[in-house]
Amino acid sequence: MEIYRALGIENIEPAPEDFKLERAHVESLTGKWLDESSWSDTERKPKAEKPVEKPPRPSGPKKEYSVERASAIPQDKLEPMLEALALERGADIRRQQKLILVDQDQDGVIATVTDDEGHEQKIRGSYLIAADGNRSTVRQLLQIPRNGRGHMQTLSSVLFRAPIEQWTKGFVQFDISQPDLKAFLASYSDGRWALMFKDAIDRDEQALRAAIYQAVGRSDFPIEIITTGRWELTALVADTFQAGRIFLAGDAAHTLPPNRGGYGANTGIHDVHNLAWKLAAVLSGKSSPELLDTYNAERRPVALLRHDQIFVRADYKIHLDTATPAGQKIDDDAMEFGQIYHSQGIIGADERLPRANKPDEWNGQPGTHMPHFWVLKDGKKAPTLDLINQGAWTLISESDEWSEAVSTVNESSSVPLEFIHIGEIVQLVHEDDFEKSFAVSQSGAALIRPDGYIAWRVDTIPSDAAETLKGVMSKASFSIGRSQV
Repeated sequence: MEIYRALGIENIEPAPEDFKLERAHVESLTGKWLDESSWSDTERKPKAEKPVEKPPRPSGPKKEYSVERASAIPQDKLEPMLEALALERGADIRRQQKLILVDQDQDGVIATVTDDEGHEQKIRGSYLIAADGNRSTVRQLLQIPRNGRGHMQTLSSVLFRAPIEQWTKGFVQFDISQPDLKAFLASYSDGRWALMFKDAIDRDEQALRAAIYQAVGRSDFPIEIITTGRWELTALVADTFQAGRIFLAGDAAHTLPPNRGGYGANTGIHDVHNLAWKLAAVLSGKSSPELLDTYNAERRPVALLRHDQIFVRADYKIHLDTATPAGQKIDDDAMEFGQIYHSQGIIGADERLPRANKPDEWNGQPGTHMPHFWVLKDGKKAPTLDLINQGAWTLISESDEWSEAVSTVNESSSVPLEFIHIGEIVQLVHEDDFEKSFAVSQSGAALIRPDGYIAWRVDTIPSDAAETLKGVMSKASFSIGRSQV
């Protein structure tokens, strides 16, 4: 949601403020309710023998780690928004094309494709992002192996529309458990529901309707069958996300089973967000191609961590085999907001640091996302996220002494640097927010990458601020002609 905010996509509905990722385990919606669990629960909470309404959410302030809230938007509603934005910004989208061959040389990549009529065409580009799914043709052509928990189950499903919300008691996900029906029921939050059978049986329309009625526990409501499907429950991560000029992203790089932590699509979206600004910097001649090597170094450990954390949570703990020990559960907020990058472009991220922490536990640690707090800009309240200019590097400090250093760097660097002086155009809502959030003094500073991640920070301004900043920018941005630090 933060990424889409920065892109200017404003019509994605966020989830309600009290939304909680809970799942009910029932015989049927109108039958016996057995227990319930949240995404993080490692044990289920037993329900009373008689179903009761859900208790009110606990009140009190919750730590705010982002200006945005999560969204439960269906994929078929999100993708047209993204397509429209891509076309508006000059993308060339070609449908009904099948990739059959990929070659690369020192100057670029050649993709050979065919259309529905068998006409062959070669498309050349400087680089290739292979975002072609779990069965990635590109990954197979490159012979990149994958490792992980592997295939767990093949499931069949039916997408339907039905007015069954009156029997859900506010839950949107259900495990259905009956002797002759083992299934998972989930809401699309728009009147549509998906019933996923824990088997690969092909069912005709009559059998599908009967199963839906059985899952609800009654049959006095209309059903519109929309479509059916079959898919594999799999957890695998590619051994590398880069092969020369070709990069794997999304399910091609890491196939993670659907879960209440958003580790599937969200992880893929962040892959390309990490990669896009780096490609732009290299293609524009501002940064050397070595910058692209940080993609695999930064993103693959995140995929591996998310793979491991899935099997610590309640939903998938049962899928661990006896030879695979259960890992240590990491806090949800730490997983969502506090994963750390390690690469040659991050200065000051020790490999011995935890793999994830809450933002207020990191306090501006290089390699983590810039912390969220509120500022006043032009007299209006704004989040720190909105201070970052997409595509630009930013130095942020309370001290104007950095202004001259930034100007000096811009005179010689191929990568432009912007300076945000807190206390001038931007004011703090709470006077200690900057020092507390970044763990620096008033004269200290933090260097923020175009994707909002902290590349470097310093507690106090050094005597040779310009030379220090020049060296840091050269190393972090891989600017052309940089000197070694």
